[in-house]
Amino acid sequence: MHRLSSLLLAAGITAVLAGCGRSPSGASSTPPDSVRQKVETSIAALNEMRESLAATIGTSTVDKSTFKRVCKPVGMRAKQIGATNGWTVQQLAKKYRNPAHQLDPEARRLYEEFASSPELTERWIRTTRNGRPGWRYARRIPVRSTCLSCHGPKEDRPAFVKKGYPKDRAYGFEVGDVRGIYAVFVPTSAPIDTANAALPAVH
Repeated sequence: MHRLSSLLLAAGITAVLAGCGRSPSGASSTPPDSVRQKVETSIAALNEMRESLAATIGTSTVDKSTFKRVCKPVGMRAKQIGATNGWTVQQLAKKYRNPAHQLDPEARRLYEEFASSPELTERWIRTTRNGRPGWRYARRIPVRSTCLSCHGPKEDRPAFVKKGYPKDRAYGFEVGDVRGIYAVFVPTSAPIDTANAALPAVH
């Protein structure tokens, strides 16, 4: 009887260990390596693009043309990456400027993880969205000094922001804060060989 209990205990431990890194349904919390690497590389490049463009901002000349030159290309690139690979690529925030970028409940939980863990850069989870099973990848968007031209003190926001976004919440940040997250949904049905697709060039 004692031996049987020991065997059952050992089997239980083995089952728990086998389940590590997997969702309750038994699916892995990350996609196949080729897809995971493609997603992480694509979003790292997108973030590099954001920071490179933001570094060109002149604090005394922030206007609509600055937005079109710095922010709009990043949003367009995100859509292009998603369309090319069959993913949904979003930029979401708790303190959003455009209501379309507000966090959904799942993304809010991910955002809070980044907000409470400064060392956390990225995170994968297994999930289902709109009835489709897949994975969701999140990466923090950090606030850099140049971001404060538009996202610093409320009273210091550019005139076009005050006028064009009367319900703006994206202000009051400090360097190092979490501006928001990149959120990428990768459906299980997405081609595994997307790792071989060429990344859009960064200009």
